[in-house]
Amino acid sequence: MKTTAAVLVETGKPLELAELEIPILKPGQVIVQLAYSGVCHTQILESRGRRGPDPYVPHCLGHEGSGTVVQVAAGVSKVKPGDNVIMSWIKGSGADIPGTVYAWGNRKVNSGAITTFGEYSVVSENRLTVMDTYLPMREAALVGCAVATGAGAVFNAATARPGQSIAVFGAGGVGLSAISAAHAAGCHPIIAVDILALKLDFARTMGATHTIDSSRTDVGTAIDNIAHGGVDIAIEATGRPEVMVAALGSARQQGGCVVVIGNAPAGQTLVIDPKQLNMGKRLLGTWGGDSRPDIDYPRYSKLIVAGKLNVTPLISTTYSLRDINAALDDLENGVVCRPLIDFNL
Repeated sequence: MKTTAAVLVETGKPLELAELEIPILKPGQVIVQLAYSGVCHTQILESRGRRGPDPYVPHCLGHEGSGTVVQVAAGVSKVKPGDNVIMSWIKGSGADIPGTVYAWGNRKVNSGAITTFGEYSVVSENRLTVMDTYLPMREAALVGCAVATGAGAVFNAATARPGQSIAVFGAGGVGLSAISAAHAAGCHPIIAVDILALKLDFARTMGATHTIDSSRTDVGTAIDNIAHGGVDIAIEATGRPEVMVAALGSARQQGGCVVVIGNAPAGQTLVIDPKQLNMGKRLLGTWGGDSRPDIDYPRYSKLIVAGKLNVTPLISTTYSLRDINAALDDLENGVVCRPLIDFNL
């Protein structure tokens, strides 16, 4: 069995489409036929070489998607052929199989426990969650990373409550998911901070009550004018250390919570004034929004189907697999918030 996949052959170079031979499955592995794959800033960091040296090239990429199970190996009980599934880099229950190796002619192509930039993918059982029957495949593709991380940061890490004020720094796919979750949680005001008008427009459609263009406005002053004394919750979703500092500064004293989601390029460091912590602010990290796929993905799915967690505006542009490099470029340049690869194109 073969699959066409986008392969990172060398960091800093465009991905290459390759016809790969799928190997015999290891116990605990599953073959999924992709319907959609999200494209995340993590793939920009990986493909552009911003995560440091990459010892695994050539390798496959992608870590959120949706698809249909076509084959399962021995020991797999969580899914069966015909199941529609959410694909995610976050581990759930089931076998944890590190990865596989495809054949590309005489070359070997590495793959992690999940990759989604291919028509078919060999995936570890614990990276799959059976979909809610009524959840469309397009929306389901975003649950495994954008929604899990952004919404999870609000629901799980920050444990947002109705009436709490929140500022989200960075209105990309993850940040917009956080804004939508804040709206679902009953937060008010909901402040979106970004430098791109397009993203701020999206933020308003997803529940932001206020927007701040940080390229034109002093963010600290603007937030204080909206939420006097600072916000109850600040979410950082840019991966820029200076924005992490700004998010910490925006939180209120004696109880303000700051959740850092963004991945900074390798080698960058965060320098903060310890006084910010002495003021009683909490600075938290999160691993995928602290989401537990088996518990949280069905919950997120039900919220999406019910219209309470709005992710549809994220899907502004779809691409074919052959246009994967354009999708990466558009994401990096802020042309789109969350590119989606449609395997029917």
